[in-house]
Formats: sequence, structure tokens, C-alpha cells
Amino acid sequence: MALVDLVPETRLFIDGRLVEAKGGGRFENINPATEEVLGTTADGTTADLDTAIAAARRAFDESGWANDPAFRARCLRQLHAGLLAEKEQLRSIVVREAGAPVALTGFMHVDGPIDMLSYWADKAGNYAYERALPDVSFLGQPVRRILRREPVGVVGAITPWNVPILLNVTKIGHALAAGCTVVLKPAPDTPWSATHLGRIASEHTELPPGVLNIVASSDALVGEALVRDPRVDMVSFTGSTATGRRVMECGAGNIKKVFLELGGKSAAIVLDDADLTTVLPGAAATCLHGGQGCAITTRWLVPRRRYSESIEILRAAFQGWRYGDPEDPANLQGPQISRRQQERVLGYIERGRAEGARLLVGGGRPAHRGFFVEPTLFVDVDPRSTIAQEEIFGPVCCVIPYDGDEQAVRIANDSIYGLSGAVYSADEARALAVARRIRTGTISVNGAQWFHVDTPFGGYRQSGSGRENGEQGFEEHLETKAIALPGAAST
Repeated sequence: MALVDLVPETRLFIDGRLVEAKGGGRFENINPATEEVLGTTADGTTADLDTAIAAARRAFDESGWANDPAFRARCLRQLHAGLLAEKEQLRSIVVREAGAPVALTGFMHVDGPIDMLSYWADKAGNYAYERALPDVSFLGQPVRRILRREPVGVVGAITPWNVPILLNVTKIGHALAAGCTVVLKPAPDTPWSATHLGRIASEHTELPPGVLNIVASSDALVGEALVRDPRVDMVSFTGSTATGRRVMECGAGNIKKVFLELGGKSAAIVLDDADLTTVLPGAAATCLHGGQGCAITTRWLVPRRRYSESIEILRAAFQGWRYGDPEDPANLQGPQISRRQQERVLGYIERGRAEGARLLVGGGRPAHRGFFVEPTLFVDVDPRSTIAQEEIFGPVCCVIPYDGDEQAVRIANDSIYGLSGAVYSADEARALAVARRIRTGTISVNGAQWFHVDTPFGGYRQSGSGRENGEQGFEEHLETKAIALPGAAST
């Protein structure tokens, strides 16, 4: 698949206008596959953020946006059409600035996320924002009641670099559909996946000024200022658990609503009756997009009585895994996002070896350019070791032997995380029984895919708080108001 030439929008989008940063600052955007500078982006400051928040506050408080679901639906359909018109430009952006394999852009990086906006347009226009509760009596007097759902207000959305278009569109779609206004702060590693949305909104939609604002910045303090600002009613954050803790702490001063979609250390349990030759090669998918996905199954639990057989199948799968240039459609693994992230992953690999895990495949840094890490397979992994407990966010798979279903469930649940997982068995009922005991927000049985715009996504424990997508994700952006009126309802 040939990519189009990059012509990205690199300015901020604030109060309905594409603008340079106050002071004129810019920062470099690096291609992680080549280590070359793609170009620069307006480097937003806290002053730019202040202007954006003020615009979002005014648009929510003073315009009719919050109370006009039909208009919101129309604007979201316009945004959807604009994204479709710019689809190939967006594909070039995400491959080159995020190192996303072009073969994955249909499902998770470009086409799929664009399609989601149709769902949010429909949800905006069709949701029942009011419903009657049954009549009651209070001190002998009849009372009618209405349950009303209203938008939260100004949403500060902070997104990571791993699947930037997906997460930018997801957060914008939820919030705008519900009637909120938005200030989006993207990761500095992937700014154009956000700033280009500003151009699309400017040229293709009737969005009122201030409803959507996009402030890219190289300064982490800009994100923190967004969380702390009392004019922001809700923060929607996707990223690491460590940063999520900081977001929750910063938001506590204003008692604002905080949605968190955080890290994972998902376990795939292969039960002893599973067809190993069919199931185990899928473990190499740990390396998809450089392993840079929070829901990827990075711990594979295999029955001890079939352990030797399992290891040989896994060895072959990882040795045969293709990786490299993300513009080559044969590669499903590209680079890590940055030199810093590459070094972090390599550090975890050294820690695994030091703690006694057996490195069976990979573990190194290729000789060619780019922030790549070899597909890496550890076996004989202690379930309490660092590489089995901490999120590596790289192409590293840990294989853990177990004895019996009970022990497999205990190992899978022995984690601070609870985002996703998988169970494989020749007996679906048995697999489902195990799946019901795993403490995670999503789980796959025998390879079935749970990901869809109407599937609530989020985690237990330190994998987050709240849900994204589906009815539950929409309602995260709504407040609940109960209204009481005198007298019985007319019949």
C-alpha cells in the first residue's frame, strides 16, 4: 500500500481557528522507523491552554451546543465525512509519526476509528436524555418524577502515542456526542494525529468556535495544568498507570470526574485440552505494533504437562515473526515510539535475564536504523518476577507453566492490573467457566474478538476507572438530574 505525501496540519486549533503557539515555539516530530525529523509542530504553552479552556467553557455555557442533540449529530456526521476525505493523509501520518505498521491501519489506526464516528453521531441524536420514573407519594401527596441526563461540561482529553488517531477520535466522539466541549492534549510523540483533526474540523464541519480545541505541546506541565484547571469538569485520560495516578491526584483538588484507561498485563490461559498447534502461534501477536498496546496478552500460561511441546511451537512462531519497516505490508511489528522507549524495553529484557527467566528468542537491538527491538520470548518465567508483573509495552512475551485450572486462574489474577485476557480450550463451556473467574474488563474465549465501538472497554483494579465505548462510555460523559413535580401523571 503506497502512502501519500505528508501534508499535515501542524498548528493548534483553538476557539475555531488554526493558530501558531503563543511565542511562536515549535518542536520536532521524529519518525521512529528512520530516526529522521518529519517536521515541526506548534508547541503549545500554558497560555495557549488557558485560551483553549476559556473557549471551551464559553462554548458550553453560552452556546446551544449542550442542548441541541440533532445539531451535534449533524456536526459529527460532517466530521466523519471530513475524516473519510482525509483518510489517506491520516494513514501516512500515523505510519510515519507513530511507526504504525501500514497493515494494521485498517483495523486499529485509521479506517476503524473513522467508522466509529457514525456510531457517535447516531448516539447523539437517538439517546433518551429524559425518562419518567414511576409516580410516588410523599406525605400523602402524589409526585411525578423525571430522570434527566445532561452533559458533564468541559472535558479535558489526554491521549497517548500508541494508537493516536483511534484514541483522539474516540475521546472526541464520546464527548461531543454527549454535548460536552473538549480540549484535547495529544502526546508529544504523535502530534499530527491530533493537529490534523483540527484542520478537518475547521474545513468540514459547522462546529461552533470553542466546542473542540486541540493543543499540542512538548511540555508535560501543559497536560497537568489541564487536569488541575477548575473550569474543566472532567478529565478523560488514556496512558500508563503511573501517570494515571498523577492525573487522579491532580484532579482531586476540584473533585472533578476522572476517567482512566490505564495499563495492563493480560494473561492468555491455554488449557490442557487446547489444540496447541492452532493456539500457540498466536502468542507472537504480542509483538503487534511493537507490543505497544495496553490490552495485548503478554503473559502466556501453558500446562506444565505439555510444556516442552508448547515451548517448541512458541520458539518457531517467534523466530518466524516478521518485523521492520512499517511501510512494508508484510510487517506487523514496527519500531518502538522513541529511543527512550526502546531503552526502557531493553532494560526490562536485561532485568528478566538477571532474575532467572530463560531468553529463548530475540532480546536484542537490530543493527539497522530505527527504534526497533527484536521479537522476544522468555520461558520459565516466575509469575512474581518483574517481567511477569510490570507492563513492558514492548515485543516481549513471558511464558509461565502451571498445574491445573485453579493455579492458572490464581496466576492470571495475581496482578495489579485487570484490563484484558484470553482463554483457550477444546471445550467452550470449560473455557467460559475459567473466563468468568478472571478479574478483567474484557476477555476473549478461543480467539473471539471483543473490540467494537459498542463494547464497553476498561479495566479492573489499577487498569483504570470507568468505561469507554458503548452506552456506558457515552454515559460517562453525562450527569444525572432527578426532577420532581407535584401531582400524578395524566393518563
